[in-house]
Amino acid sequence: MVPIFLCFLILISVTSTTATDHIVGANKGWNPGINYTYWANNHTFYVGDLISFRYPKTQYNVFEVNQTGYDNCTTEGATGNWSSGKDFIPLNKAMRYYFICGNGQCFNGMKVSVLVHPLAPPPSTSANKTSPKSDASVILHNGFVGFRVLVLFGFIWFGFGLI
Repeated sequence: MVPIFLCFLILISVTSTTATDHIVGANKGWNPGINYTYWANNHTFYVGDLISFRYPKTQYNVFEVNQTGYDNCTTEGATGNWSSGKDFIPLNKAMRYYFICGNGQCFNGMKVSVLVHPLAPPPSTSANKTSPKSDASVILHNGFVGFRVLVLFGFIWFGFGLI
């Protein structure tokens, strides 16, 4: 009975998170006349997150461009092109990304730029060495699994003579 209880404690102490899916324009989607700069400034993007574009596929599209393409609404030298109407684009690098609609609607505001931040580094191992009785934690962001090994677990495990 005790081993089952301990397994249950371990399972509930494991926290799983997933990458954040940022839907451009939220419920308004990818359409002309929306302030996507305002939308982007109200989101924080991290490596591993997704940016999603939702739109009528017969009317619009999405191009990933450089800053010049973004500023001038041109697709020349584009590094990506999507047209499914439901595009999920991974943000795999810490950098600024630029997206535009390539059918002329960029001039009507269909462009967005997002700054992707790196993940926070895990805590240093030297901190764990100085305090052996403290709980060992791994702090990670979206897309990873974090876990905590509790001192209580060791106390219960040894206290009941299970080892």
